[in-house]
Amino acid sequence: MSELIGLVGISHSPFATMLPPRSPAEPGGRFLADTVRVAEAVARMAPDAVVVIGPDHFHANFYDQMPPFVLGVEQAEGFGDFGSRSGPLPVATQLAWSVRDALAGAGFDLSLSYSLTVDHGVTQSYEMVCGALAVPFVPLIVNTAAPPLPSMSRCVQLGTALGRAVRDAEFPGRVLLVASGGLSHWLPSNDPRDPGLARERREAVIHGRANLRAFAAAREPKVRAMGGDPNAHVNAAWDTWFLKQLSTPDLAPVTSLGDEGLEEQAGSGGHEIRTWLIGRAAVDRPFVWTSYEPVPEWITGMGIATTFEVD
Repeated sequence: MSELIGLVGISHSPFATMLPPRSPAEPGGRFLADTVRVAEAVARMAPDAVVVIGPDHFHANFYDQMPPFVLGVEQAEGFGDFGSRSGPLPVATQLAWSVRDALAGAGFDLSLSYSLTVDHGVTQSYEMVCGALAVPFVPLIVNTAAPPLPSMSRCVQLGTALGRAVRDAEFPGRVLLVASGGLSHWLPSNDPRDPGLARERREAVIHGRANLRAFAAAREPKVRAMGGDPNAHVNAAWDTWFLKQLSTPDLAPVTSLGDEGLEEQAGSGGHEIRTWLIGRAAVDRPFVWTSYEPVPEWITGMGIATTFEVD
């Protein structure tokens, strides 16, 4: 059986690599310095496998068919968007299949991928947490892009089942969970039902799979243009409240917000906190160490939290 050794919740942003600070005192400097501290702590823990719970930003999943959850079980490849890692990634196949079977037995019919593409929403956090370690991982993708979204309560239920699945897995090793997403950030709509969504964008989020590289190449300059604004909206007060709430046993104050309440407080990008809820419910331990820095230049509140102490 596996040993579930802890959880790291961590924000991601393409601008962490595209607009890195020139010194620790510049925006993002504290966040990046603390990611190094977390990676050092993880290296000391020596995980044998990592389960990374993260979103997809229309590099693998589109509205031709949008699954709420996808589990990768055999091959995974980084897309390489915004300078993130590209190419094959090591998958902990034995653990992945054990998790899949246990979740199915618990009533979760996750979509399955033998060859999964993951973007910066997974690879950036995986690399920041694992550092130079080539730790085999299990990717669990959560739809946080646009409705219909899995409810936050359903994510908590999935997390509870995931925790049991990992602990009971036929994998003789130490397993770390990584939840990648958020915190507060405001993004343009990706909802095909939104009458304000430009026709070109609507076609892309539905049919982008047919010409994936061209779609991504056309989108990246628009995303890059969003970065660097010191006045971009980040709700630091809400981010701080969220981190504090997940340092308690009670997730209900978060899930009771509902989608509208969450989006009002944390923006459309705030739906990515679903990954944190899944991880927090799975590990069933409160966070004991947190770090937070609002980085408007990266359009995101950049938080890190762990269920273990970080020196």
